[in-house]
Amino acid sequence: MDSYIISITLIGIAALGMAWMPSITERTQISYSIIYVLFGIALYELVDHLPKPNPILHDKEALHLTELVVIISLMGTGLKIDQPFSLKSWAVPFRLITFTMIVCIAAVTWVAHWLLGFDLASSLLLGAVLAPTDPVLASDVQVGPPLEKSKDNVRFSLTAEAGMNDGMAFPFTWLAIIVAAIGIGGSSENLVLWFTRDVLYRLAAGVACGVGIGLLLARLVFYLPEKRNFVVIRDGFVAVSATLLVYGLTEMVKGYGFIAVFVTAITLRNYELGHNYHRKLHDFTDQIERILLAIVLILFGGSIVGGILKPLTLPMVVFSFGFVLLIRPVAGLLGLIGTRHLHLKEKLGISFFGIRGMGSFFYLAFAFEKTRFPLMHQLWAIVAFIVLLSLVLHGLTASKTMKKLESQFNQPLHIKEVKDNFRQA
Repeated sequence: MDSYIISITLIGIAALGMAWMPSITERTQISYSIIYVLFGIALYELVDHLPKPNPILHDKEALHLTELVVIISLMGTGLKIDQPFSLKSWAVPFRLITFTMIVCIAAVTWVAHWLLGFDLASSLLLGAVLAPTDPVLASDVQVGPPLEKSKDNVRFSLTAEAGMNDGMAFPFTWLAIIVAAIGIGGSSENLVLWFTRDVLYRLAAGVACGVGIGLLLARLVFYLPEKRNFVVIRDGFVAVSATLLVYGLTEMVKGYGFIAVFVTAITLRNYELGHNYHRKLHDFTDQIERILLAIVLILFGGSIVGGILKPLTLPMVVFSFGFVLLIRPVAGLLGLIGTRHLHLKEKLGISFFGIRGMGSFFYLAFAFEKTRFPLMHQLWAIVAFIVLLSLVLHGLTASKTMKKLESQFNQPLHIKEVKDNFRQA
């Protein structure tokens, strides 16, 4: 039978099944990500003539598929955060994307280099790709849709962290690429270029593009229809269109598109924080994201069957458990020292549920496209195993834990809801 027809049919089944998955997760308290990975494993064990999901052989496909999933997720993540943006109210997420992230990168780099025996470039790359928490697979620990009107410190912190640090890991990924290039004959002067270009310029360009395009879009969608009798648009696909636009434009000027997409979403949301149109924008991105996620998780299951974990050794397995159960939680707790408004249970929740996922796959594929690393197979094996481990451990515990924390610490968040009195064009 034609493998293309089989693939289309299976994608249809997977996408259709995703419509029931949130309800199934609510009833079973098990993340649907686990279900889809298991489905992918079973599928590739039982069905022949399926495309082989090997990210090493199909590196460009792996890169662009994970890239698309992440940017769609970043837009939805930004749109659903009810907490108004300010440096003070967002202090905890900023701690997580600075201190906690750097501690994670440093710890992973040290362990990989000195205990696992990896070369410096591969060790640094492993630290960089494992640093960001994931906006795609972390729905169980994130805030709900817009205008939920409840304040949950744990969910808010994890949501905002996932939105911001997927872009913040880029400079360290570039640093690993430069170190690898130096090892095969590159110039050490590239380190200066890394700081000026990959840290200062690209971060600034990402933020500037995000704010600028976000404000422009906000005026087109909210300000002009109300003040200047401009055409009213209320289509949900505007969010996805804006995602692709801001990502493309930012990458054209060599900025970090991930940062720009999230900043655009935050800018748009904060322009009219209580507008009910944000629900429609978020719902559309959420539906597209879940369809793409279903496909990626099935392919991930297939890659496990295909042997992506074969290069794993016992020290690598021990390291993987240590990262999920020790390095991230300790780094998270260290980053939260001095946050007196958070209860210890909230700090533990924020520190433990640093879920890893699609962002790590993207950064790994991105780095391998730019230069050669000597431990490509081992790095894919470790990252894939850590993502699988995170899916299982966090997927089995997140729903129950978050409900307990909500019952103890949730507070009302007062947002004045704005509804349209316009007729849509």
